[in-house]
Formats: sequence, C-alpha cells, structure tokens
Amino acid sequence: MLATSDIREHMEVMGSDGVHVGRVDRVEGGRIKLSRSDPLAEGAHHFVSMDWIERVDSHVHLNKSSSELLAQWKRP
Repeated sequence: MLATSDIREHMEVMGSDGVHVGRVDRVEGGRIKLSRSDPLAEGAHHFVSMDWIERVDSHVHLNKSSSELLAQWKRP
C-alpha cells in the first residue's frame, strides 16, 4: 500500500510514459494537488488521485500517461 508520507512537496510527477506532468504542491486528502506554477498547469491547480499512483521513489510515477492526464485536465 502506498504511504502518502513518501510523497514530498516539489517532487516531480511523471506519467506512465515517463513524461513530466507536474510537481507536488501538497497531499490533500486522497489526492495530490499539483503546483500551479508548473508550465503544464497553465496557472491552475490540478489534482492526481492516489489511485493513479504506480509507485514513489525520487519521483511520483503514475499509471496514466501524460496525454491521458492533459486531455482530462483540458475538459470543461
């Protein structure tokens, strides 16, 4: 089971394709709030569900690709 204590502020978050999707702002409940200052964020906070996390080492690795996440974030 994933320990949220392993997730640190400013950690890089990577899609399953190895592409950068953001940086951790903080853990909020059952999700990670990504920093809105990241270029991909376009000035908005985005959220990553804990269910999307594959593993945590020096990065947070997701089980969704960067294109899946970016498409989801662009939906109205």
